[in-house]
Amino acid sequence: MAHKFLKIHPADNVLVALADLPAGEEVRHEGSIITLINPIPAKHKFTVQQIAPEQEIIMYGGLVGKALQFIPAGGIISTENVTHQASAFSDKTETINWEAPDVSKWENRNFMGYHREDGQVGTANFWLVIPMVFCENRNVDTIKQAFTEELGFGHHDAYKAYVHEMVALFREGKTDEIAQLSFQENTKKAKKRVFDNIDGIKFLTHEGGCGGTRHDANMLCALLADYIHHPNVAGATVLSLGCQHAQVSILEQKIKDLNPNFSKPLIVLEQQKEGTETELLSQAIRRTFLAMVEANKQMRQPAPLSKLVVGLECGGSDGFSGISANPTLGQVSDLLVALGGKSVLSEFPELCGVEQELINRCTTNEVADRFMHLMRSYARAAEAVGSGFDMNPSPGNIKDGLITDAIKSAGAAKKGGTSPVVDVLDYPGYVSKPGLNLLCTPGNDVECTTALAASGANIILFTTGLGTPTGNPISPVIKVSSNTKLAQRMPDIIDIDTGPVISGEKTIAEMGEDLLNFIIEVASGNITTKAMQLGQDDFIPWKRDVSL
Repeated sequence: MAHKFLKIHPADNVLVALADLPAGEEVRHEGSIITLINPIPAKHKFTVQQIAPEQEIIMYGGLVGKALQFIPAGGIISTENVTHQASAFSDKTETINWEAPDVSKWENRNFMGYHREDGQVGTANFWLVIPMVFCENRNVDTIKQAFTEELGFGHHDAYKAYVHEMVALFREGKTDEIAQLSFQENTKKAKKRVFDNIDGIKFLTHEGGCGGTRHDANMLCALLADYIHHPNVAGATVLSLGCQHAQVSILEQKIKDLNPNFSKPLIVLEQQKEGTETELLSQAIRRTFLAMVEANKQMRQPAPLSKLVVGLECGGSDGFSGISANPTLGQVSDLLVALGGKSVLSEFPELCGVEQELINRCTTNEVADRFMHLMRSYARAAEAVGSGFDMNPSPGNIKDGLITDAIKSAGAAKKGGTSPVVDVLDYPGYVSKPGLNLLCTPGNDVECTTALAASGANIILFTTGLGTPTGNPISPVIKVSSNTKLAQRMPDIIDIDTGPVISGEKTIAEMGEDLLNFIIEVASGNITTKAMQLGQDDFIPWKRDVSL
């Protein structure tokens, strides 16, 4: 360990422990010796000077809390002695002069993607099966059972083969042999994929479409239209009951709004018109199979990196996330923006306290005003039901050093790098402008990831310090750990480890380059992310109720 602690910004009055520090240890900092009053677990913060009650806590150079009581120099800050406090924000006051990073080494790089007629380029090629209403979920599940294993897309075929082997041994009276049965041998028995150029058939079941407000139904239709329009999607099969609020006509209009010249194959079947369930399902299966035969003719072709649209998200964050993993995403975002690509920063509850910085980074007053309006509306909605952004940190966040929402937000915002904010989108918005975009979503992992894919992100970067398996049906999710211990403990969900930043082995710039190289390989289909390997197809539409 090169260092035991870190001062993130010159103005900070707290230091971050990079390793477990015992009480009584003397820390030398800027010519002074600080004796630690408490044991300081790694990822937590301790004061560099005496802090009086009501005094501000400064971290990342900004206000992140205030003291509830006297804290001696070398004392740990915690939920007992510090509470959330964030800076207010107002109109845009500065003009950003951004110095883009040198991208000369990337300018001639390509990825191998699926080119769509509307100019978008997919990093994968999926077929979707979508219910317009929860009443059709069972029919969608029936289609899933019919297709997934037979087409070789079953992520759990090995487990089925494992149980099949156990049943056979049981029937032969060889119960003792079951305990010695190797699972690894059964992983070799999964069926080969039928369609080489289709990455999967995905099923977006949900609990909406009827029974809620008409607004909810319209929002659901907009979200589903975004998924169908997405560059990673070859086409879709849509099942409708017929009488629900979320009508097919609304979906079709939402698709037309996105692309008046929409030309992907779209199979629509309405149960109340088709009659029997058998007729509905047999038609859906037959027509879907034939459509996939055509979709399989599409091939990957070279595409410039400017065609990448990268979603930026964090979940299960820890005290290192804002130091290693999130700044690495920020570096990648800046590189892609400089190359003409698009990045999308989400999770508005986790931008609390950094609003003014983002406002000043907006390219126009109109964009800045939209961001302020959405942030204030979201905060008011949370407060109206007795919640608030200050309640955002989870027990896991707090346990690992993120004790106020402002601390969490200051680190989370690092995912957006330093580039100008070109647009601000309300949910479910679809990205159109090259550059850094802000997307209004909750911090909830799956609701956010669902929205990022709907925004057109053909790759999602997801940082975590505690470990979360979240994935998405159509957009490859790359998991980036903030610390090496997590990457070693949960290697089945982590793709990239930024722990070397904490240990001093690598810089943020070096980690950013490593991650961009990895993104290119994933986008080209050469690497399958851990979430995709596990079949982690999480999909939860946000109903715009309060969700942090």
